[in-house]
Amino acid sequence: MAFDAAAFGLYLITDRKLVPEGSNLFAIVEQALAGGVRAVQLREKDLPADELFRYAVELRDLTARYGASLLINDRIDIALAVVADGVHLGEHSLPTSVARRLLGSEATIGRSTHRVEDIVQAAAEGADFVTFSPIYFTPSKALYGQPQGLAPLRRACAASRLPVLALGGIRQDRIRAVRAAGASGVALISAVLTAADPEAATRALLAEAF
Repeated sequence: MAFDAAAFGLYLITDRKLVPEGSNLFAIVEQALAGGVRAVQLREKDLPADELFRYAVELRDLTARYGASLLINDRIDIALAVVADGVHLGEHSLPTSVARRLLGSEATIGRSTHRVEDIVQAAAEGADFVTFSPIYFTPSKALYGQPQGLAPLRRACAASRLPVLALGGIRQDRIRAVRAAGASGVALISAVLTAADPEAATRALLAEAF
């Protein structure tokens, strides 16, 4: 499906290592989809290709049933193999322009950014949206240094002609602040994956996001 900015108001990123004992990633993602998530990124970077493909097949089936978009982190080959909606590219991924050429004009391409210059480049190369991080502290983004905070997010959003999704330490009580700073939406992991009730948590997050 073509890029729908509204669907990316709440962008769920997977991390199977955060899934509570006794549950599984697919069950939690389905609960999030039932709660209203309409964009999911498969981001299990450490999985070998065959296992990542299996995850992608399962998530493609789930997201299709709920009319949601599925993006694969970095792996254009996996995205093509499961007919995903697109890819999310990191700081050291292939250029956005190359991904666009391989995936076609209808694919959705997101890009991780940490500076205004990154956003400008992503836009010039044909990205549909960017994530900007880390806004708040989160272990998954610790390697990028100290949290940027709201002021850099505000500047990034003001300078961007692409939708900017705030990422990094996003919780329900922080959504209004990042939206007020100009973010088009939020990208998050633990706020849904570690919730006691992922469906209810998703509904509550969406109520804040919109």
